[in-house]
Amino acid sequence: MITITTNASMLGKNTFGIDVKAAVFGEYNTVEGLRMILTNELIKGRKHQIWNIGQGSNILFSGNYDGIILHGKIKGIDIIDETDTEVTVRVGAGEIWDDVVAWAVGHGFYGAENLSAIPGETGAAAVQNIGAYGAEFGNLVKHVEVLNTETLETETIAQSDCQYGYRDSLFKHQPAKQLYVVTAVVIRLSKAVSFNLEYGNVKAALDGKEITLANVRDAIVDIRACKLPDWTKTGNAGSFFKNPVISKEQFEGIKANYPNIPSYKVAGEDNKVKVPAGWLIENSGLKGFRHGGAQVYEKQCLVLVNADNASPSDIVELSDIVIRTVKEKFDIEISPEVNIL
Repeated sequence: MITITTNASMLGKNTFGIDVKAAVFGEYNTVEGLRMILTNELIKGRKHQIWNIGQGSNILFSGNYDGIILHGKIKGIDIIDETDTEVTVRVGAGEIWDDVVAWAVGHGFYGAENLSAIPGETGAAAVQNIGAYGAEFGNLVKHVEVLNTETLETETIAQSDCQYGYRDSLFKHQPAKQLYVVTAVVIRLSKAVSFNLEYGNVKAALDGKEITLANVRDAIVDIRACKLPDWTKTGNAGSFFKNPVISKEQFEGIKANYPNIPSYKVAGEDNKVKVPAGWLIENSGLKGFRHGGAQVYEKQCLVLVNADNASPSDIVELSDIVIRTVKEKFDIEISPEVNIL
């Protein structure tokens, strides 16, 4: 089944709650349906204007989109291989990612629990390489199934070719961004008891509780609920900015004036550290700062929210103010994690 709509409202298609129009909006629930959309007369000559979205949890429309927005609803969570130590699971790109985590935890499979309560769909998770509490989606991936928009053939891209990095992947850059639409992701999960509790305050949240998959998931869901706004009530896209990576030398210079500045190790980079963007924003005096209807969230400065019927320009301009202010205060360039269309 497919649907194609022109001059379509995107109000229910983005978690910022921005009411803008897309020139064309197409929706499909099978790979063949995606092929049908791509060969439709409204679309086939404008493939360079296509943006395939998931739940719209990591995008900000800067205004009406004079292009094509596609949304896949390909479902399915299926075990395709199993050994004594791990399972290989094929997940449709349209599956809500947190539902996949709940499924994994319910089946006693380890590896996805630290990525609990991150909004969005599985296909988008593979593109964005979502991460939280010391875990990254890309580390679970065996391969990604895509449809090539030029040949209309399906392809399989191995994890080693996905170019996964911090909130980054092959699929976020040209030509892959326009060439491939993710249709399914094959991930590996472990049967062996293994927990990652060292990041943030996960261990503290579990104090006095038995360390189980279900309890770890519950703790992370609770932590996120306390820090991050519910997008169904207050429009937002989760973490708006990436945590910047800076040299140890620059970090030590800042630490001389701000002894409590937190930092995290960067794998494979002994001379660099990652600094929380939320801390930089808060210590730039921007906690709760408002611009028009947009606001820096008071409980977590990494998040920008649609506080009062914000326009797209309100949010874009607030982002620019935050970036400029942090640069002036700390000489650190932070950048959006969110895709701005």
